Amino acid sequence: MALQISATNPEHPALLLELPWDVPLEEWPEEVLVPLPRGISRHVVRYARAGDEVIAVKELAERPALNEYDMLRDLDRLAIPSVDPLAVVTGRTGQDGNPLESVLVTRHLGGSMPYRSMFETTMRPATMHRLMDALAVLLVRLHLAGFAWGDCSLSNTLFRRDAGAYAAYLVDAETGELQPRLSDGQREYDLDLARVNISGELLDLEASGALHPSVDPIEFGMEICNRYRSLWEELTRTSVYPAGKYHYIERRIRRLNDLGFDVAEMQIEHANNGDTVTFVPKVVDAGHHQRQLLRLTGLDTEENQARRLLNDLESWMATQDDYAPGDPLGARPEVLAHRWVRDVFRPTVRAVPLELRGSMDPAEIYHELLEHRWYMSERAQHDIGLDTAVTDYIENILPKARETLQPTEPVAKD
Repeated sequence: MALQISATNPEHPALLLELPWDVPLEEWPEEVLVPLPRGISRHVVRYARAGDEVIAVKELAERPALNEYDMLRDLDRLAIPSVDPLAVVTGRTGQDGNPLESVLVTRHLGGSMPYRSMFETTMRPATMHRLMDALAVLLVRLHLAGFAWGDCSLSNTLFRRDAGAYAAYLVDAETGELQPRLSDGQREYDLDLARVNISGELLDLEASGALHPSVDPIEFGMEICNRYRSLWEELTRTSVYPAGKYHYIERRIRRLNDLGFDVAEMQIEHANNGDTVTFVPKVVDAGHHQRQLLRLTGLDTEENQARRLLNDLESWMATQDDYAPGDPLGARPEVLAHRWVRDVFRPTVRAVPLELRGSMDPAEIYHELLEHRWYMSERAQHDIGLDTAVTDYIENILPKARETLQPTEPVAKD
């Protein structure tokens, strides 16, 4: 059987052909590999360079490789946070003529880290709570889309910084199934697997001395269940309100927006006696602030980053002379937003030297600068201004943080 490359983009096969597919992945030469931290996997996984891109290459049997490739493409169409599938390579043959396993090729998720590399220094419990929050949000989003993961764990997840929190991405869809709707039993099965897997992974870290002494692995395994159920209840519960109190429905929708979700479809029923109204959010889409920021500015960010940038954008808009909400003679929000990107966001990010950014993307850098400005202003008891905060951040904060950044990863571009 001849070598075959099935790819999502016509540019990828040409780039991928340069890689040594006739060599077992475990034996690939150092000159094609990129030294990035890897998580634990039941398969051989390597990071390599294909043109200007960093790719993750996973070796597995042909049928699972093709299935996972299709599953990741489905998740991409559903806008679920997951790694981006690029290609499946089948028909590999070694230099000795013996067949080699197929490989799945995905794009490396810039700025992401596997959980084990995050525990190289003892992680504080507060940070672990944020990881559980991120994983719970990911699992809820998967279940809302009808995806049964079948192997939810820290090992099968990548984490990216997201304005003081974390965003979780699915990295392994090998056991997943996509259905029109999941039953409660299917969701609970996934959740129970998550609890067991997470507790086991944390027990392993505890045995190696990498876990904070105050962290109970069993309790943290239960925490994912509690956080998941709380979020699922808020997103899907039926509400009954007094007739005429339609602002209660609006308040519920605003609360969902604050959680980062949009209500794309709803069901509203009046009781026969006319005294009550029943409200059910039928379809809930994640990424409320992401979509709003993308529409206004063209910036594609994580959800918490988008919320933070929108707050800064709105504060800046209020200082502009042509900002007049509701006035047809005032500048449109999109015009002001692009002016903010041009005059505020981009110059601020570019002031931070590329070599100091590490794995932080532009939105995370801007968030960090806003945070630093807030702390400096609190100490000074007055607004110290963004320029002053940027200078102090570059001189006093980034040099201390460089050891925790990933110098081998391609720098973020604004």
